[in-house]
Amino acid sequence: MSLPDRATFKVCFESGVNTSRTMRVGNPPPPVPKLASSRSPRRVPRVAKLMALALRFDWLVRSGQVKDFAEIARLGHVTRGRLSQIMDLINLAPDIQERLLFLAPPESGKDRITEKQLRPVTRQPDWATQRRLWRALNRTDDMVSGPAPDGVVAMRAKAAQAE
Repeated sequence: MSLPDRATFKVCFESGVNTSRTMRVGNPPPPVPKLASSRSPRRVPRVAKLMALALRFDWLVRSGQVKDFAEIARLGHVTRGRLSQIMDLINLAPDIQERLLFLAPPESGKDRITEKQLRPVTRQPDWATQRRLWRALNRTDDMVSGPAPDGVVAMRAKAAQAE
């Protein structure tokens, strides 16, 4: 009995974790269909992401899952000063926070509102002053996609008007 001199396999290469390539025996997977839309998906504004991070970090510390904000800074490889700048977004009036979370994506180019532009607003302890500065910062109201979100702040305002 003689053994074959050669073995033939179908193999394909796949991208693995951390851009390493792995070899797999068998046919390649079917190609992923492209989106029907020719436009690329628009990105979420950076300040909206930072607002969401600030809310999440605040919850992590309050729930006791993380000891303090210094630990979050260490885990995130950022300075405590930078984390303080991000966490200052928590000091904004709730309706401004809500507007930040629902900012419309920019059509192209840079974001219309940045965290740096919001720093003077976050330093104001009075929410009425913050709202005035917010209105001055975004002179147009077209930055929010669609109608104003019907969140907690909007529901409370409607209830107060009804009384």
